[in-house]
Amino acid sequence: MTLIKSISGIRGTIGGKSGDGLTPVDILKFTAAYGKWIAAKTGKNKIVIGRDARISGEMVRNLIAGTLQSIGMDVIDLGLSTTPTVEVAVPLERAGGGIIITASHNPKQWNALKLLNASGEFINDIEGKEVLELAETMDDLDFAGVDHLGSITMDGSYMQKHIDMILALPLVNVELIRKAQFKIAIDCVNSSGGIFVPALLRALGVQTIHELYCTPDGHFPHNPEPLPENLVALSQEVVAKRADLGIAVDPDVDRLCFICEDGSVFGEEYTLVAVSDYVLKKQGGNTVSNLSSTRALRDVTERAGFTYQAAAVGEVNVVNKMKETNAVIGGEGNGGVIFPELHYGRDALVGIALFLTHLAESGQKVSQLRASYPNYFISKNKMTLREGMDIDALLKQVQDKYIDQPHSTIDGLKIEFDNEWVHLRRSNTEPIIRIYSESTSEENANALATRLIADMNAILEA
Repeated sequence: MTLIKSISGIRGTIGGKSGDGLTPVDILKFTAAYGKWIAAKTGKNKIVIGRDARISGEMVRNLIAGTLQSIGMDVIDLGLSTTPTVEVAVPLERAGGGIIITASHNPKQWNALKLLNASGEFINDIEGKEVLELAETMDDLDFAGVDHLGSITMDGSYMQKHIDMILALPLVNVELIRKAQFKIAIDCVNSSGGIFVPALLRALGVQTIHELYCTPDGHFPHNPEPLPENLVALSQEVVAKRADLGIAVDPDVDRLCFICEDGSVFGEEYTLVAVSDYVLKKQGGNTVSNLSSTRALRDVTERAGFTYQAAAVGEVNVVNKMKETNAVIGGEGNGGVIFPELHYGRDALVGIALFLTHLAESGQKVSQLRASYPNYFISKNKMTLREGMDIDALLKQVQDKYIDQPHSTIDGLKIEFDNEWVHLRRSNTEPIIRIYSESTSEENANALATRLIADMNAILEA
């Protein structure tokens, strides 16, 4: 059993003893701490909640809603929803914050509480630490009297509100998408995307939708992370149905990837690249992704005459850098598209609308669109931490070895070598160092990672 506390909330496996998994005790404690923190920080007593379709979702929702009521907080419950939908609902409801009940791409035994601020954005590092510290002093918590309990309001209107907001965007061309008469196969991993994605596609004028795993019962038919090895059935469906493309989302619909018409994988790293290419062509501006994302976004941005900036890994860090640089588009290489004209959060739904407009306007097949972008390969590796290892000292010695190469230390160590790079960073969730490397071929990317792993082992053994 596992329980992980981070700046953006808590996640864990369901079951076990308190502290070993995400148990009712943990849920009550952290929900109460967050609710009290929101009330003190914003002076508001309203919180929006929503969940994906995980098997444990209803149970966790009941605990969260009841706990918030018990401390005098009013709850707006969106029911089965998506992460970006809860994010847009928080400011529209003028709420103090929001809780998204989802473990994102983790397997079905996991669940989590993702915590939002009053802007519908993930709380930052300092705020997260304040909530965690408050949770450890919950013995002094005061509960509301019977006349001051909070209320619960069910609101199922936000799927349509979210879709309407997307349709109203100037860069989303519904008429062009309708005329393209796309045939699309979708894999929504039996979570809430099974409701939201078909509704969006119909609103965009897509007439033929082949639904795969769209029953929102939380019984994931495969590992829910939208990686190529988990999307074999979708690739086969695209080919079998002669679809123009396939669309896959994760359980909470903040990650997005595509399958080409020939069944090949577009590549989750290239979701943001393609959408950014379209936005840059239409309105121009700066872009942001995290340090572990493909260099192709930088190439596309600079080719358009604008500036690319890299942020530390983590959505809140990307959002902060986007605000700092006035970026018009940004996100993460895991298929996370952030379009600030709608809201500052990864949103697969707006990503779908922008991508389909781009595809319809280009007149190309999806594979042709993919071929128009610089081709890079990312190798993802890890090194298990040795007991007592001083990671900061280790990375400093690696930095010294490559001191003449362009490098960044804002999040671990990233070193650039002409048209390839390697990023070394401590995992926030596992006792490992993550080693991400990118080059123009898979072989070269693997070789670069192997070289850096050998460097680190040599330093440790010296």
